[in-house]
Amino acid sequence: MRPAPLSPAWRRALPGFLVLLLGVLLLYRQTGLAMVEIWYRSETFAHAFVVPPISLWLIWRQRAVLAQLTPRPQAIFLLPMAAAGLLWLVGDLAAVNAATQFAFTAMLVLTVPAALGWAVARSIAFPLLFLFFAVPFGEFLMPLLMETTADFTVAALRLSGIPVYREGLQFIIPSGNWSVVEACSGIRYLMASVMVGCLFAYLNYRSTKRRWIFVGIATVLPLVANWLRAYMIVMLGHLSSNQLAVGADHLIYGWVFFGIIMLALFMIGARWAEPDAPPPAPPAIPPAAAITRRGAAVWVALGLLIAAPLATSRALDAQAPGQPLSLAAPDFAARGWPAAEAPPARYRPAFEFPAAELQTAYSSGDAGAAVGLYIGYYRQQGYRSKLVSSNNVLLRSNDRHWAQVDGGVVEGTVGETAARLRTAELLGSSRSLEAIDGQRLRVWQLYWVDGRLTSADWQAKLYGVLGRLLGRGDDAAVVVVYADKGQAGEGDALLRRFLQDNGAGLQGWLQQTREAGRAGSR
Repeated sequence: MRPAPLSPAWRRALPGFLVLLLGVLLLYRQTGLAMVEIWYRSETFAHAFVVPPISLWLIWRQRAVLAQLTPRPQAIFLLPMAAAGLLWLVGDLAAVNAATQFAFTAMLVLTVPAALGWAVARSIAFPLLFLFFAVPFGEFLMPLLMETTADFTVAALRLSGIPVYREGLQFIIPSGNWSVVEACSGIRYLMASVMVGCLFAYLNYRSTKRRWIFVGIATVLPLVANWLRAYMIVMLGHLSSNQLAVGADHLIYGWVFFGIIMLALFMIGARWAEPDAPPPAPPAIPPAAAITRRGAAVWVALGLLIAAPLATSRALDAQAPGQPLSLAAPDFAARGWPAAEAPPARYRPAFEFPAAELQTAYSSGDAGAAVGLYIGYYRQQGYRSKLVSSNNVLLRSNDRHWAQVDGGVVEGTVGETAARLRTAELLGSSRSLEAIDGQRLRVWQLYWVDGRLTSADWQAKLYGVLGRLLGRGDDAAVVVVYADKGQAGEGDALLRRFLQDNGAGLQGWLQQTREAGRAGSR
């Protein structure tokens, strides 16, 4: 069937709309390319490659409906566009990929109602919102999903009569040791299932109630399926004396099982599919709509709002860079903490690309009692080198020397400053080549940002953004102290005393490091 010709209104509106859309894509191309890079390197988000083509196809399906509408710019959507631009700016200053990528996608979506009107945007609302599935978001759920997977697997094994000893995400059964790692979290299944479930519901149901029910099932089902998958893999390994479902096999079995579950879901869901809405009547050519001064002003304002966040970010980046860093260990001997002959353990936190880092140890004066100190100092932060990142952790899950068996928060005092610190307990791994098998470490962590102490990631990001906006720079550091656990909480008591005795000196040392960098940049 030959498509209907474009109306005069559309012929006048489309060039301006395409220029604005192209402006978003070109100006924020680094954000878009960062999304594509994550799709490419992360199997969790590989499904996002098909999101833009699917969205364009869904819009094309609505071409007959769109042809009956008259595009009209609407100024009311300049407000959400300004909010999206502000979100991008804050995300860029804080180097938060999720924020900049959501804002970039929102700017693309909001260009439609702002430049063409609400009626046009409403007719293609689902295809526009579907674009948000292209944002690689959701990895923050991974620790929770890993925990629930371990909970279910251990409970199911015990119900099956198999004794289990569990510490954190590690558990031992008579046939061997198992651990829940990132690949076992089910995040990949969840992301793919929710996206495909939304698409299936949109294409097969007209009822909003049926759509929400199906999406809800598509969200819960992969979680339950992943729990069953993990349990069955452990059982296969146990019953086969670890000949089956180990190594790469358990990943293959997992995807096969997930594929069967999803196929069953779609086959059952198709039984309640509703017929498509009747095709619209052949469109009458709408009257030509002249581009009024008000509409032209909306387009100009829209273009300025699109460009403003990037221009502001570039202006802030043009501030003079700080001096190269070189950290020397602070001297706490006068406070009764001389440098130790040896650290309490061979351990190093996993913080990537700091501007400078320091690892040392101090002796408490007690026989054999030492506290390790690690400082990762960040300056001129960006997407590669930043204090708060999902890659910056106390311990990676695939570490060969240590396994994290506990974590939490503790109230402490850093000098005279009350602070909440993030904690972890590490157990020496039997896989380690070092003589640390069975050793336990207590680890405490906090951030120092713009003279403030916090253990919360979001607060550290916020303080960093405020510092940049106020012209104070973005110097920040992670401070990690660790000690042998000992007996009856000796390790925690040692760490608490170290921070009380040396916290003020440590903060002063960090402040001097920051001021020296600022003085050198003037």
